[in-house]
Amino acid sequence: MLIKITAHANNKKDFVETDMFGQTHVYTKARPQEGEANKAIVEILAKHFDVSKSCVILVRGGTGKIKTFEIR
Repeated sequence: MLIKITAHANNKKDFVETDMFGQTHVYTKARPQEGEANKAIVEILAKHFDVSKSCVILVRGGTGKIKTFEIR
């Protein structure tokens, strides 16, 4: 399954939220430097979808705010 998310780094807590348009937003406490936020988002999505971290793969948007992940 492919999921498109909007990443929000430097937040007060980690959570996943879906807005009224169906867009998924992932908030993380991690900083967006040296891939810290991407690693944290992988962990957050794995916990949210109840899969292992190895099942969550960043497909597109490694340096952008809009990212696409594959959930296996």
